[in-house]
Amino acid sequence: MNPTNAIDLVALDLDGTLLSSNEQISARNQRAIAALLATGIRVVIVTGRGVDTPVRIARELELSRFPIICCHGALTRDLATGKTLGHIPVPLVFAKPIIEFAERERLPIAVYSEDHFWRLEGQQALMSDMNGPAWRETPSFTALLGSPPTFIRFLGAEGADAVRERFGDLPLNFRTERWFEFVECVILDRRAGKREALADLCRTYGISHERVMAIGDSRNDVPMLQWAGIGVVMGNALPEVRAMVALETATNDDDGVAEAIERYVLGGTLGDARSA
Repeated sequence: MNPTNAIDLVALDLDGTLLSSNEQISARNQRAIAALLATGIRVVIVTGRGVDTPVRIARELELSRFPIICCHGALTRDLATGKTLGHIPVPLVFAKPIIEFAERERLPIAVYSEDHFWRLEGQQALMSDMNGPAWRETPSFTALLGSPPTFIRFLGAEGADAVRERFGDLPLNFRTERWFEFVECVILDRRAGKREALADLCRTYGISHERVMAIGDSRNDVPMLQWAGIGVVMGNALPEVRAMVALETATNDDDGVAEAIERYVLGGTLGDARSA
C-alpha cells in the first residue's frame, strides 16, 4: 500500500481501540495521530459513547477542527461550531413504550438525549462510561418523553433479554453487546450506524471510501471496517469480530492504533519504539 498519500481520513473507535484497558491514550498512539495531522490527514473519532468523552479526547488530541461521530453513529457534531450535523434518534412512538416499560419494571436503563444522559435516581452506574458531568439523574423519565431519545441502553442480561422479548419485533436496531461477563442491549433507529455516519461525513469532504482507514474492535465497528478502503481490527477484539475483517493490528494495550497507522498510512516512519 502506498503510504501517506493513499489515505485522506482515519476513523478511530475509542473503547478497546484508541483507549487502553485503563482508558488512557498511550504516548505512541498520540505521536501517530500527531503525525497524521502533520501530513494533512483528517482524524475523526467514531464511537458508541455519548458526546462528553469524545469531545474531551478530541480536544486533548487537537482534533477539534474535525467533527465527532458518537452515540453509535446516531449523532454527528461539528466541534468547531457546536452545530449538530446529523441526528437520527429513536422515534418517540417506539421509544416511549420501551422507556415506560423499563421504568415500570425497574430495569436498569440509560436514556441518551444528545448532550445529556439520564438514569433513574439511585440507579447504579453499571458501566465506566456512565459517569461524568453530562450524566443526570431523574425520579422519572416521564418529563423526558416530549422528544425522541438519541439511543437507549438496557444494562444487564435481565433487561437486555426482557426488552428484546417484549419489543424485538419493532422496526428498530436492537444490538446486544457483551463486555466480558456484562451484557447490554443498545436500541437505535435502524438508519443509525457508524458506517452510515462516516460515509455521510466523507461525502461532505468529497472523500471516497477507498481513501479512508478505520480502526475498531467491536461488532458495531465491523460494517465501518468493511466499508473503509483499509479496515483494521484490534487484536483484542472477539474472535468472531476478527474473523470478519482482513487486517489485524496489536491490542489496545500494545499500541495497536499506532501500529496500524504506521504500517498502512505512514510507512513505518515513526518506528516501533513503545511508550506507555
